[in-house]
Amino acid sequence: MNTTHDYTRKILAAFAQISQIPRPSKREDKIVAWLLNWAAENGLDARTDEASNVLIEVPASSGFENAETLVLQGHMDMVCEKAKGHEHDFDQDPIELIFTDDGWLTANQTTLGADNGIAIAMAMVAATDHEVGHPHLELLFTTDEETGLTGASSLQPGFLKGKQLLNIDSEDEGVFTVGCAGGEDARMVLPFTADEELPGYEAFKLVGGGMSGGHSGVDIGEQRANAIKLLFRGIHVLTQKSDVRIATVSGGTARNAIPRDAEAILMIPSSDTGTAVAVIAELEKKLQSEHAGTDPNLSMTLAPDNGGFKAASAASTRRAIDTVFAYPHGVAAMSNDMEGLVETSNNLATISVENNKLTIISNQRSSNMDSLALLCDRVMAVARLAGAQGSTSGGYPSWKPNMESALLARCLEVYAKRFGKKPVVEAIHAGLECGIIGAKYDGMDMISFGPTIKNPHSPDEKIEIESIGKVWDFMVALFESYK
Repeated sequence: MNTTHDYTRKILAAFAQISQIPRPSKREDKIVAWLLNWAAENGLDARTDEASNVLIEVPASSGFENAETLVLQGHMDMVCEKAKGHEHDFDQDPIELIFTDDGWLTANQTTLGADNGIAIAMAMVAATDHEVGHPHLELLFTTDEETGLTGASSLQPGFLKGKQLLNIDSEDEGVFTVGCAGGEDARMVLPFTADEELPGYEAFKLVGGGMSGGHSGVDIGEQRANAIKLLFRGIHVLTQKSDVRIATVSGGTARNAIPRDAEAILMIPSSDTGTAVAVIAELEKKLQSEHAGTDPNLSMTLAPDNGGFKAASAASTRRAIDTVFAYPHGVAAMSNDMEGLVETSNNLATISVENNKLTIISNQRSSNMDSLALLCDRVMAVARLAGAQGSTSGGYPSWKPNMESALLARCLEVYAKRFGKKPVVEAIHAGLECGIIGAKYDGMDMISFGPTIKNPHSPDEKIEIESIGKVWDFMVALFESYK
């Protein structure tokens, strides 16, 4: 670890402890128990609610007794992504931390979980280091942020007392987030029966992989490749040359991660296998050229598979291809209010075949709730045209910026005084719990900030060590402003 910042060391030590504890979305029981025990060991009152959200009370330091309560908020769960072929059980195994020579912390071929474990670590140090003066703190750690924000959605009146909330879940130091997109998930289930015996055909596996992936909100504007979309482009090209059939297909791992890998088992006439391999080799070159700037490790291969498979009919294969082609993915609209901000987007997230059904899951986002509803309607229209069953779920509201916020004004003043420059103030194209919490607690003044994290929701996730100390210094100075 290359840092001389004492509190960065303390925060990273706390984060290392957290990284030993499995905490997938919807399975946060181990981290909840650990935090309750940690609170008890440190003489802090703690409680949970029906959704297993954790609230830890930290008494005000001397001299801060009359200050307003501050809520420090983050989420306990993490996105569980790993490199293809890497062995890791997110329900059992700790995250293996790696410090790089150029000042970053990452993990060994898995997501790091700095999103949002670093918030918990910073709050732990703030609560227990007696050299740090602060107002009365409520440490709010929520469950299941990554797969539906259900922890925040389950908060009940009276659980929180504070009226000023610091969300430590933004990912660029020196940037204050004051607004975010709303979102909703969609599911499409298409009848898909692979029951045809095909004498004279051979099984081949088509694999699209090595793509950059990333967060389906903050990274969607970078136009990174979607492995599912490219896989079906490959299948489509093959069907133009031969009677190629789909036996099975899978791709993507999470609703809020851009798919990095996808694969299909295809049945190809024996007389056309050589041509098929050559076609995919040529397509791979085209795709690598098209995505050279965003996905330098992109690959697409077609190789024999030894399994014995039945395949879908030509009509079912064609319908699956057309459905994926028609399914929206990527940026739908840019904001007219903030330059460079994505307003509305869709992430075609996962595809799978099971029990004679092909299932597609996507995540729609928008800072304009009418545009979000319209995009969801568009997805449902594709489902109806494909003869599929479509449904939406897990909707959550956007967080509208309040540029007159007293908390924002205080944070701007403190940051400028501490660092001699103004921070950036922005809204983001991602879902933050602030939108939900603000809707549940009338009058809650909120701001979001955090250390610099790159490539969240992917095995390339990393956090800049220097930025941790900067965020800490700002937060301590903000505490002092309440004295």
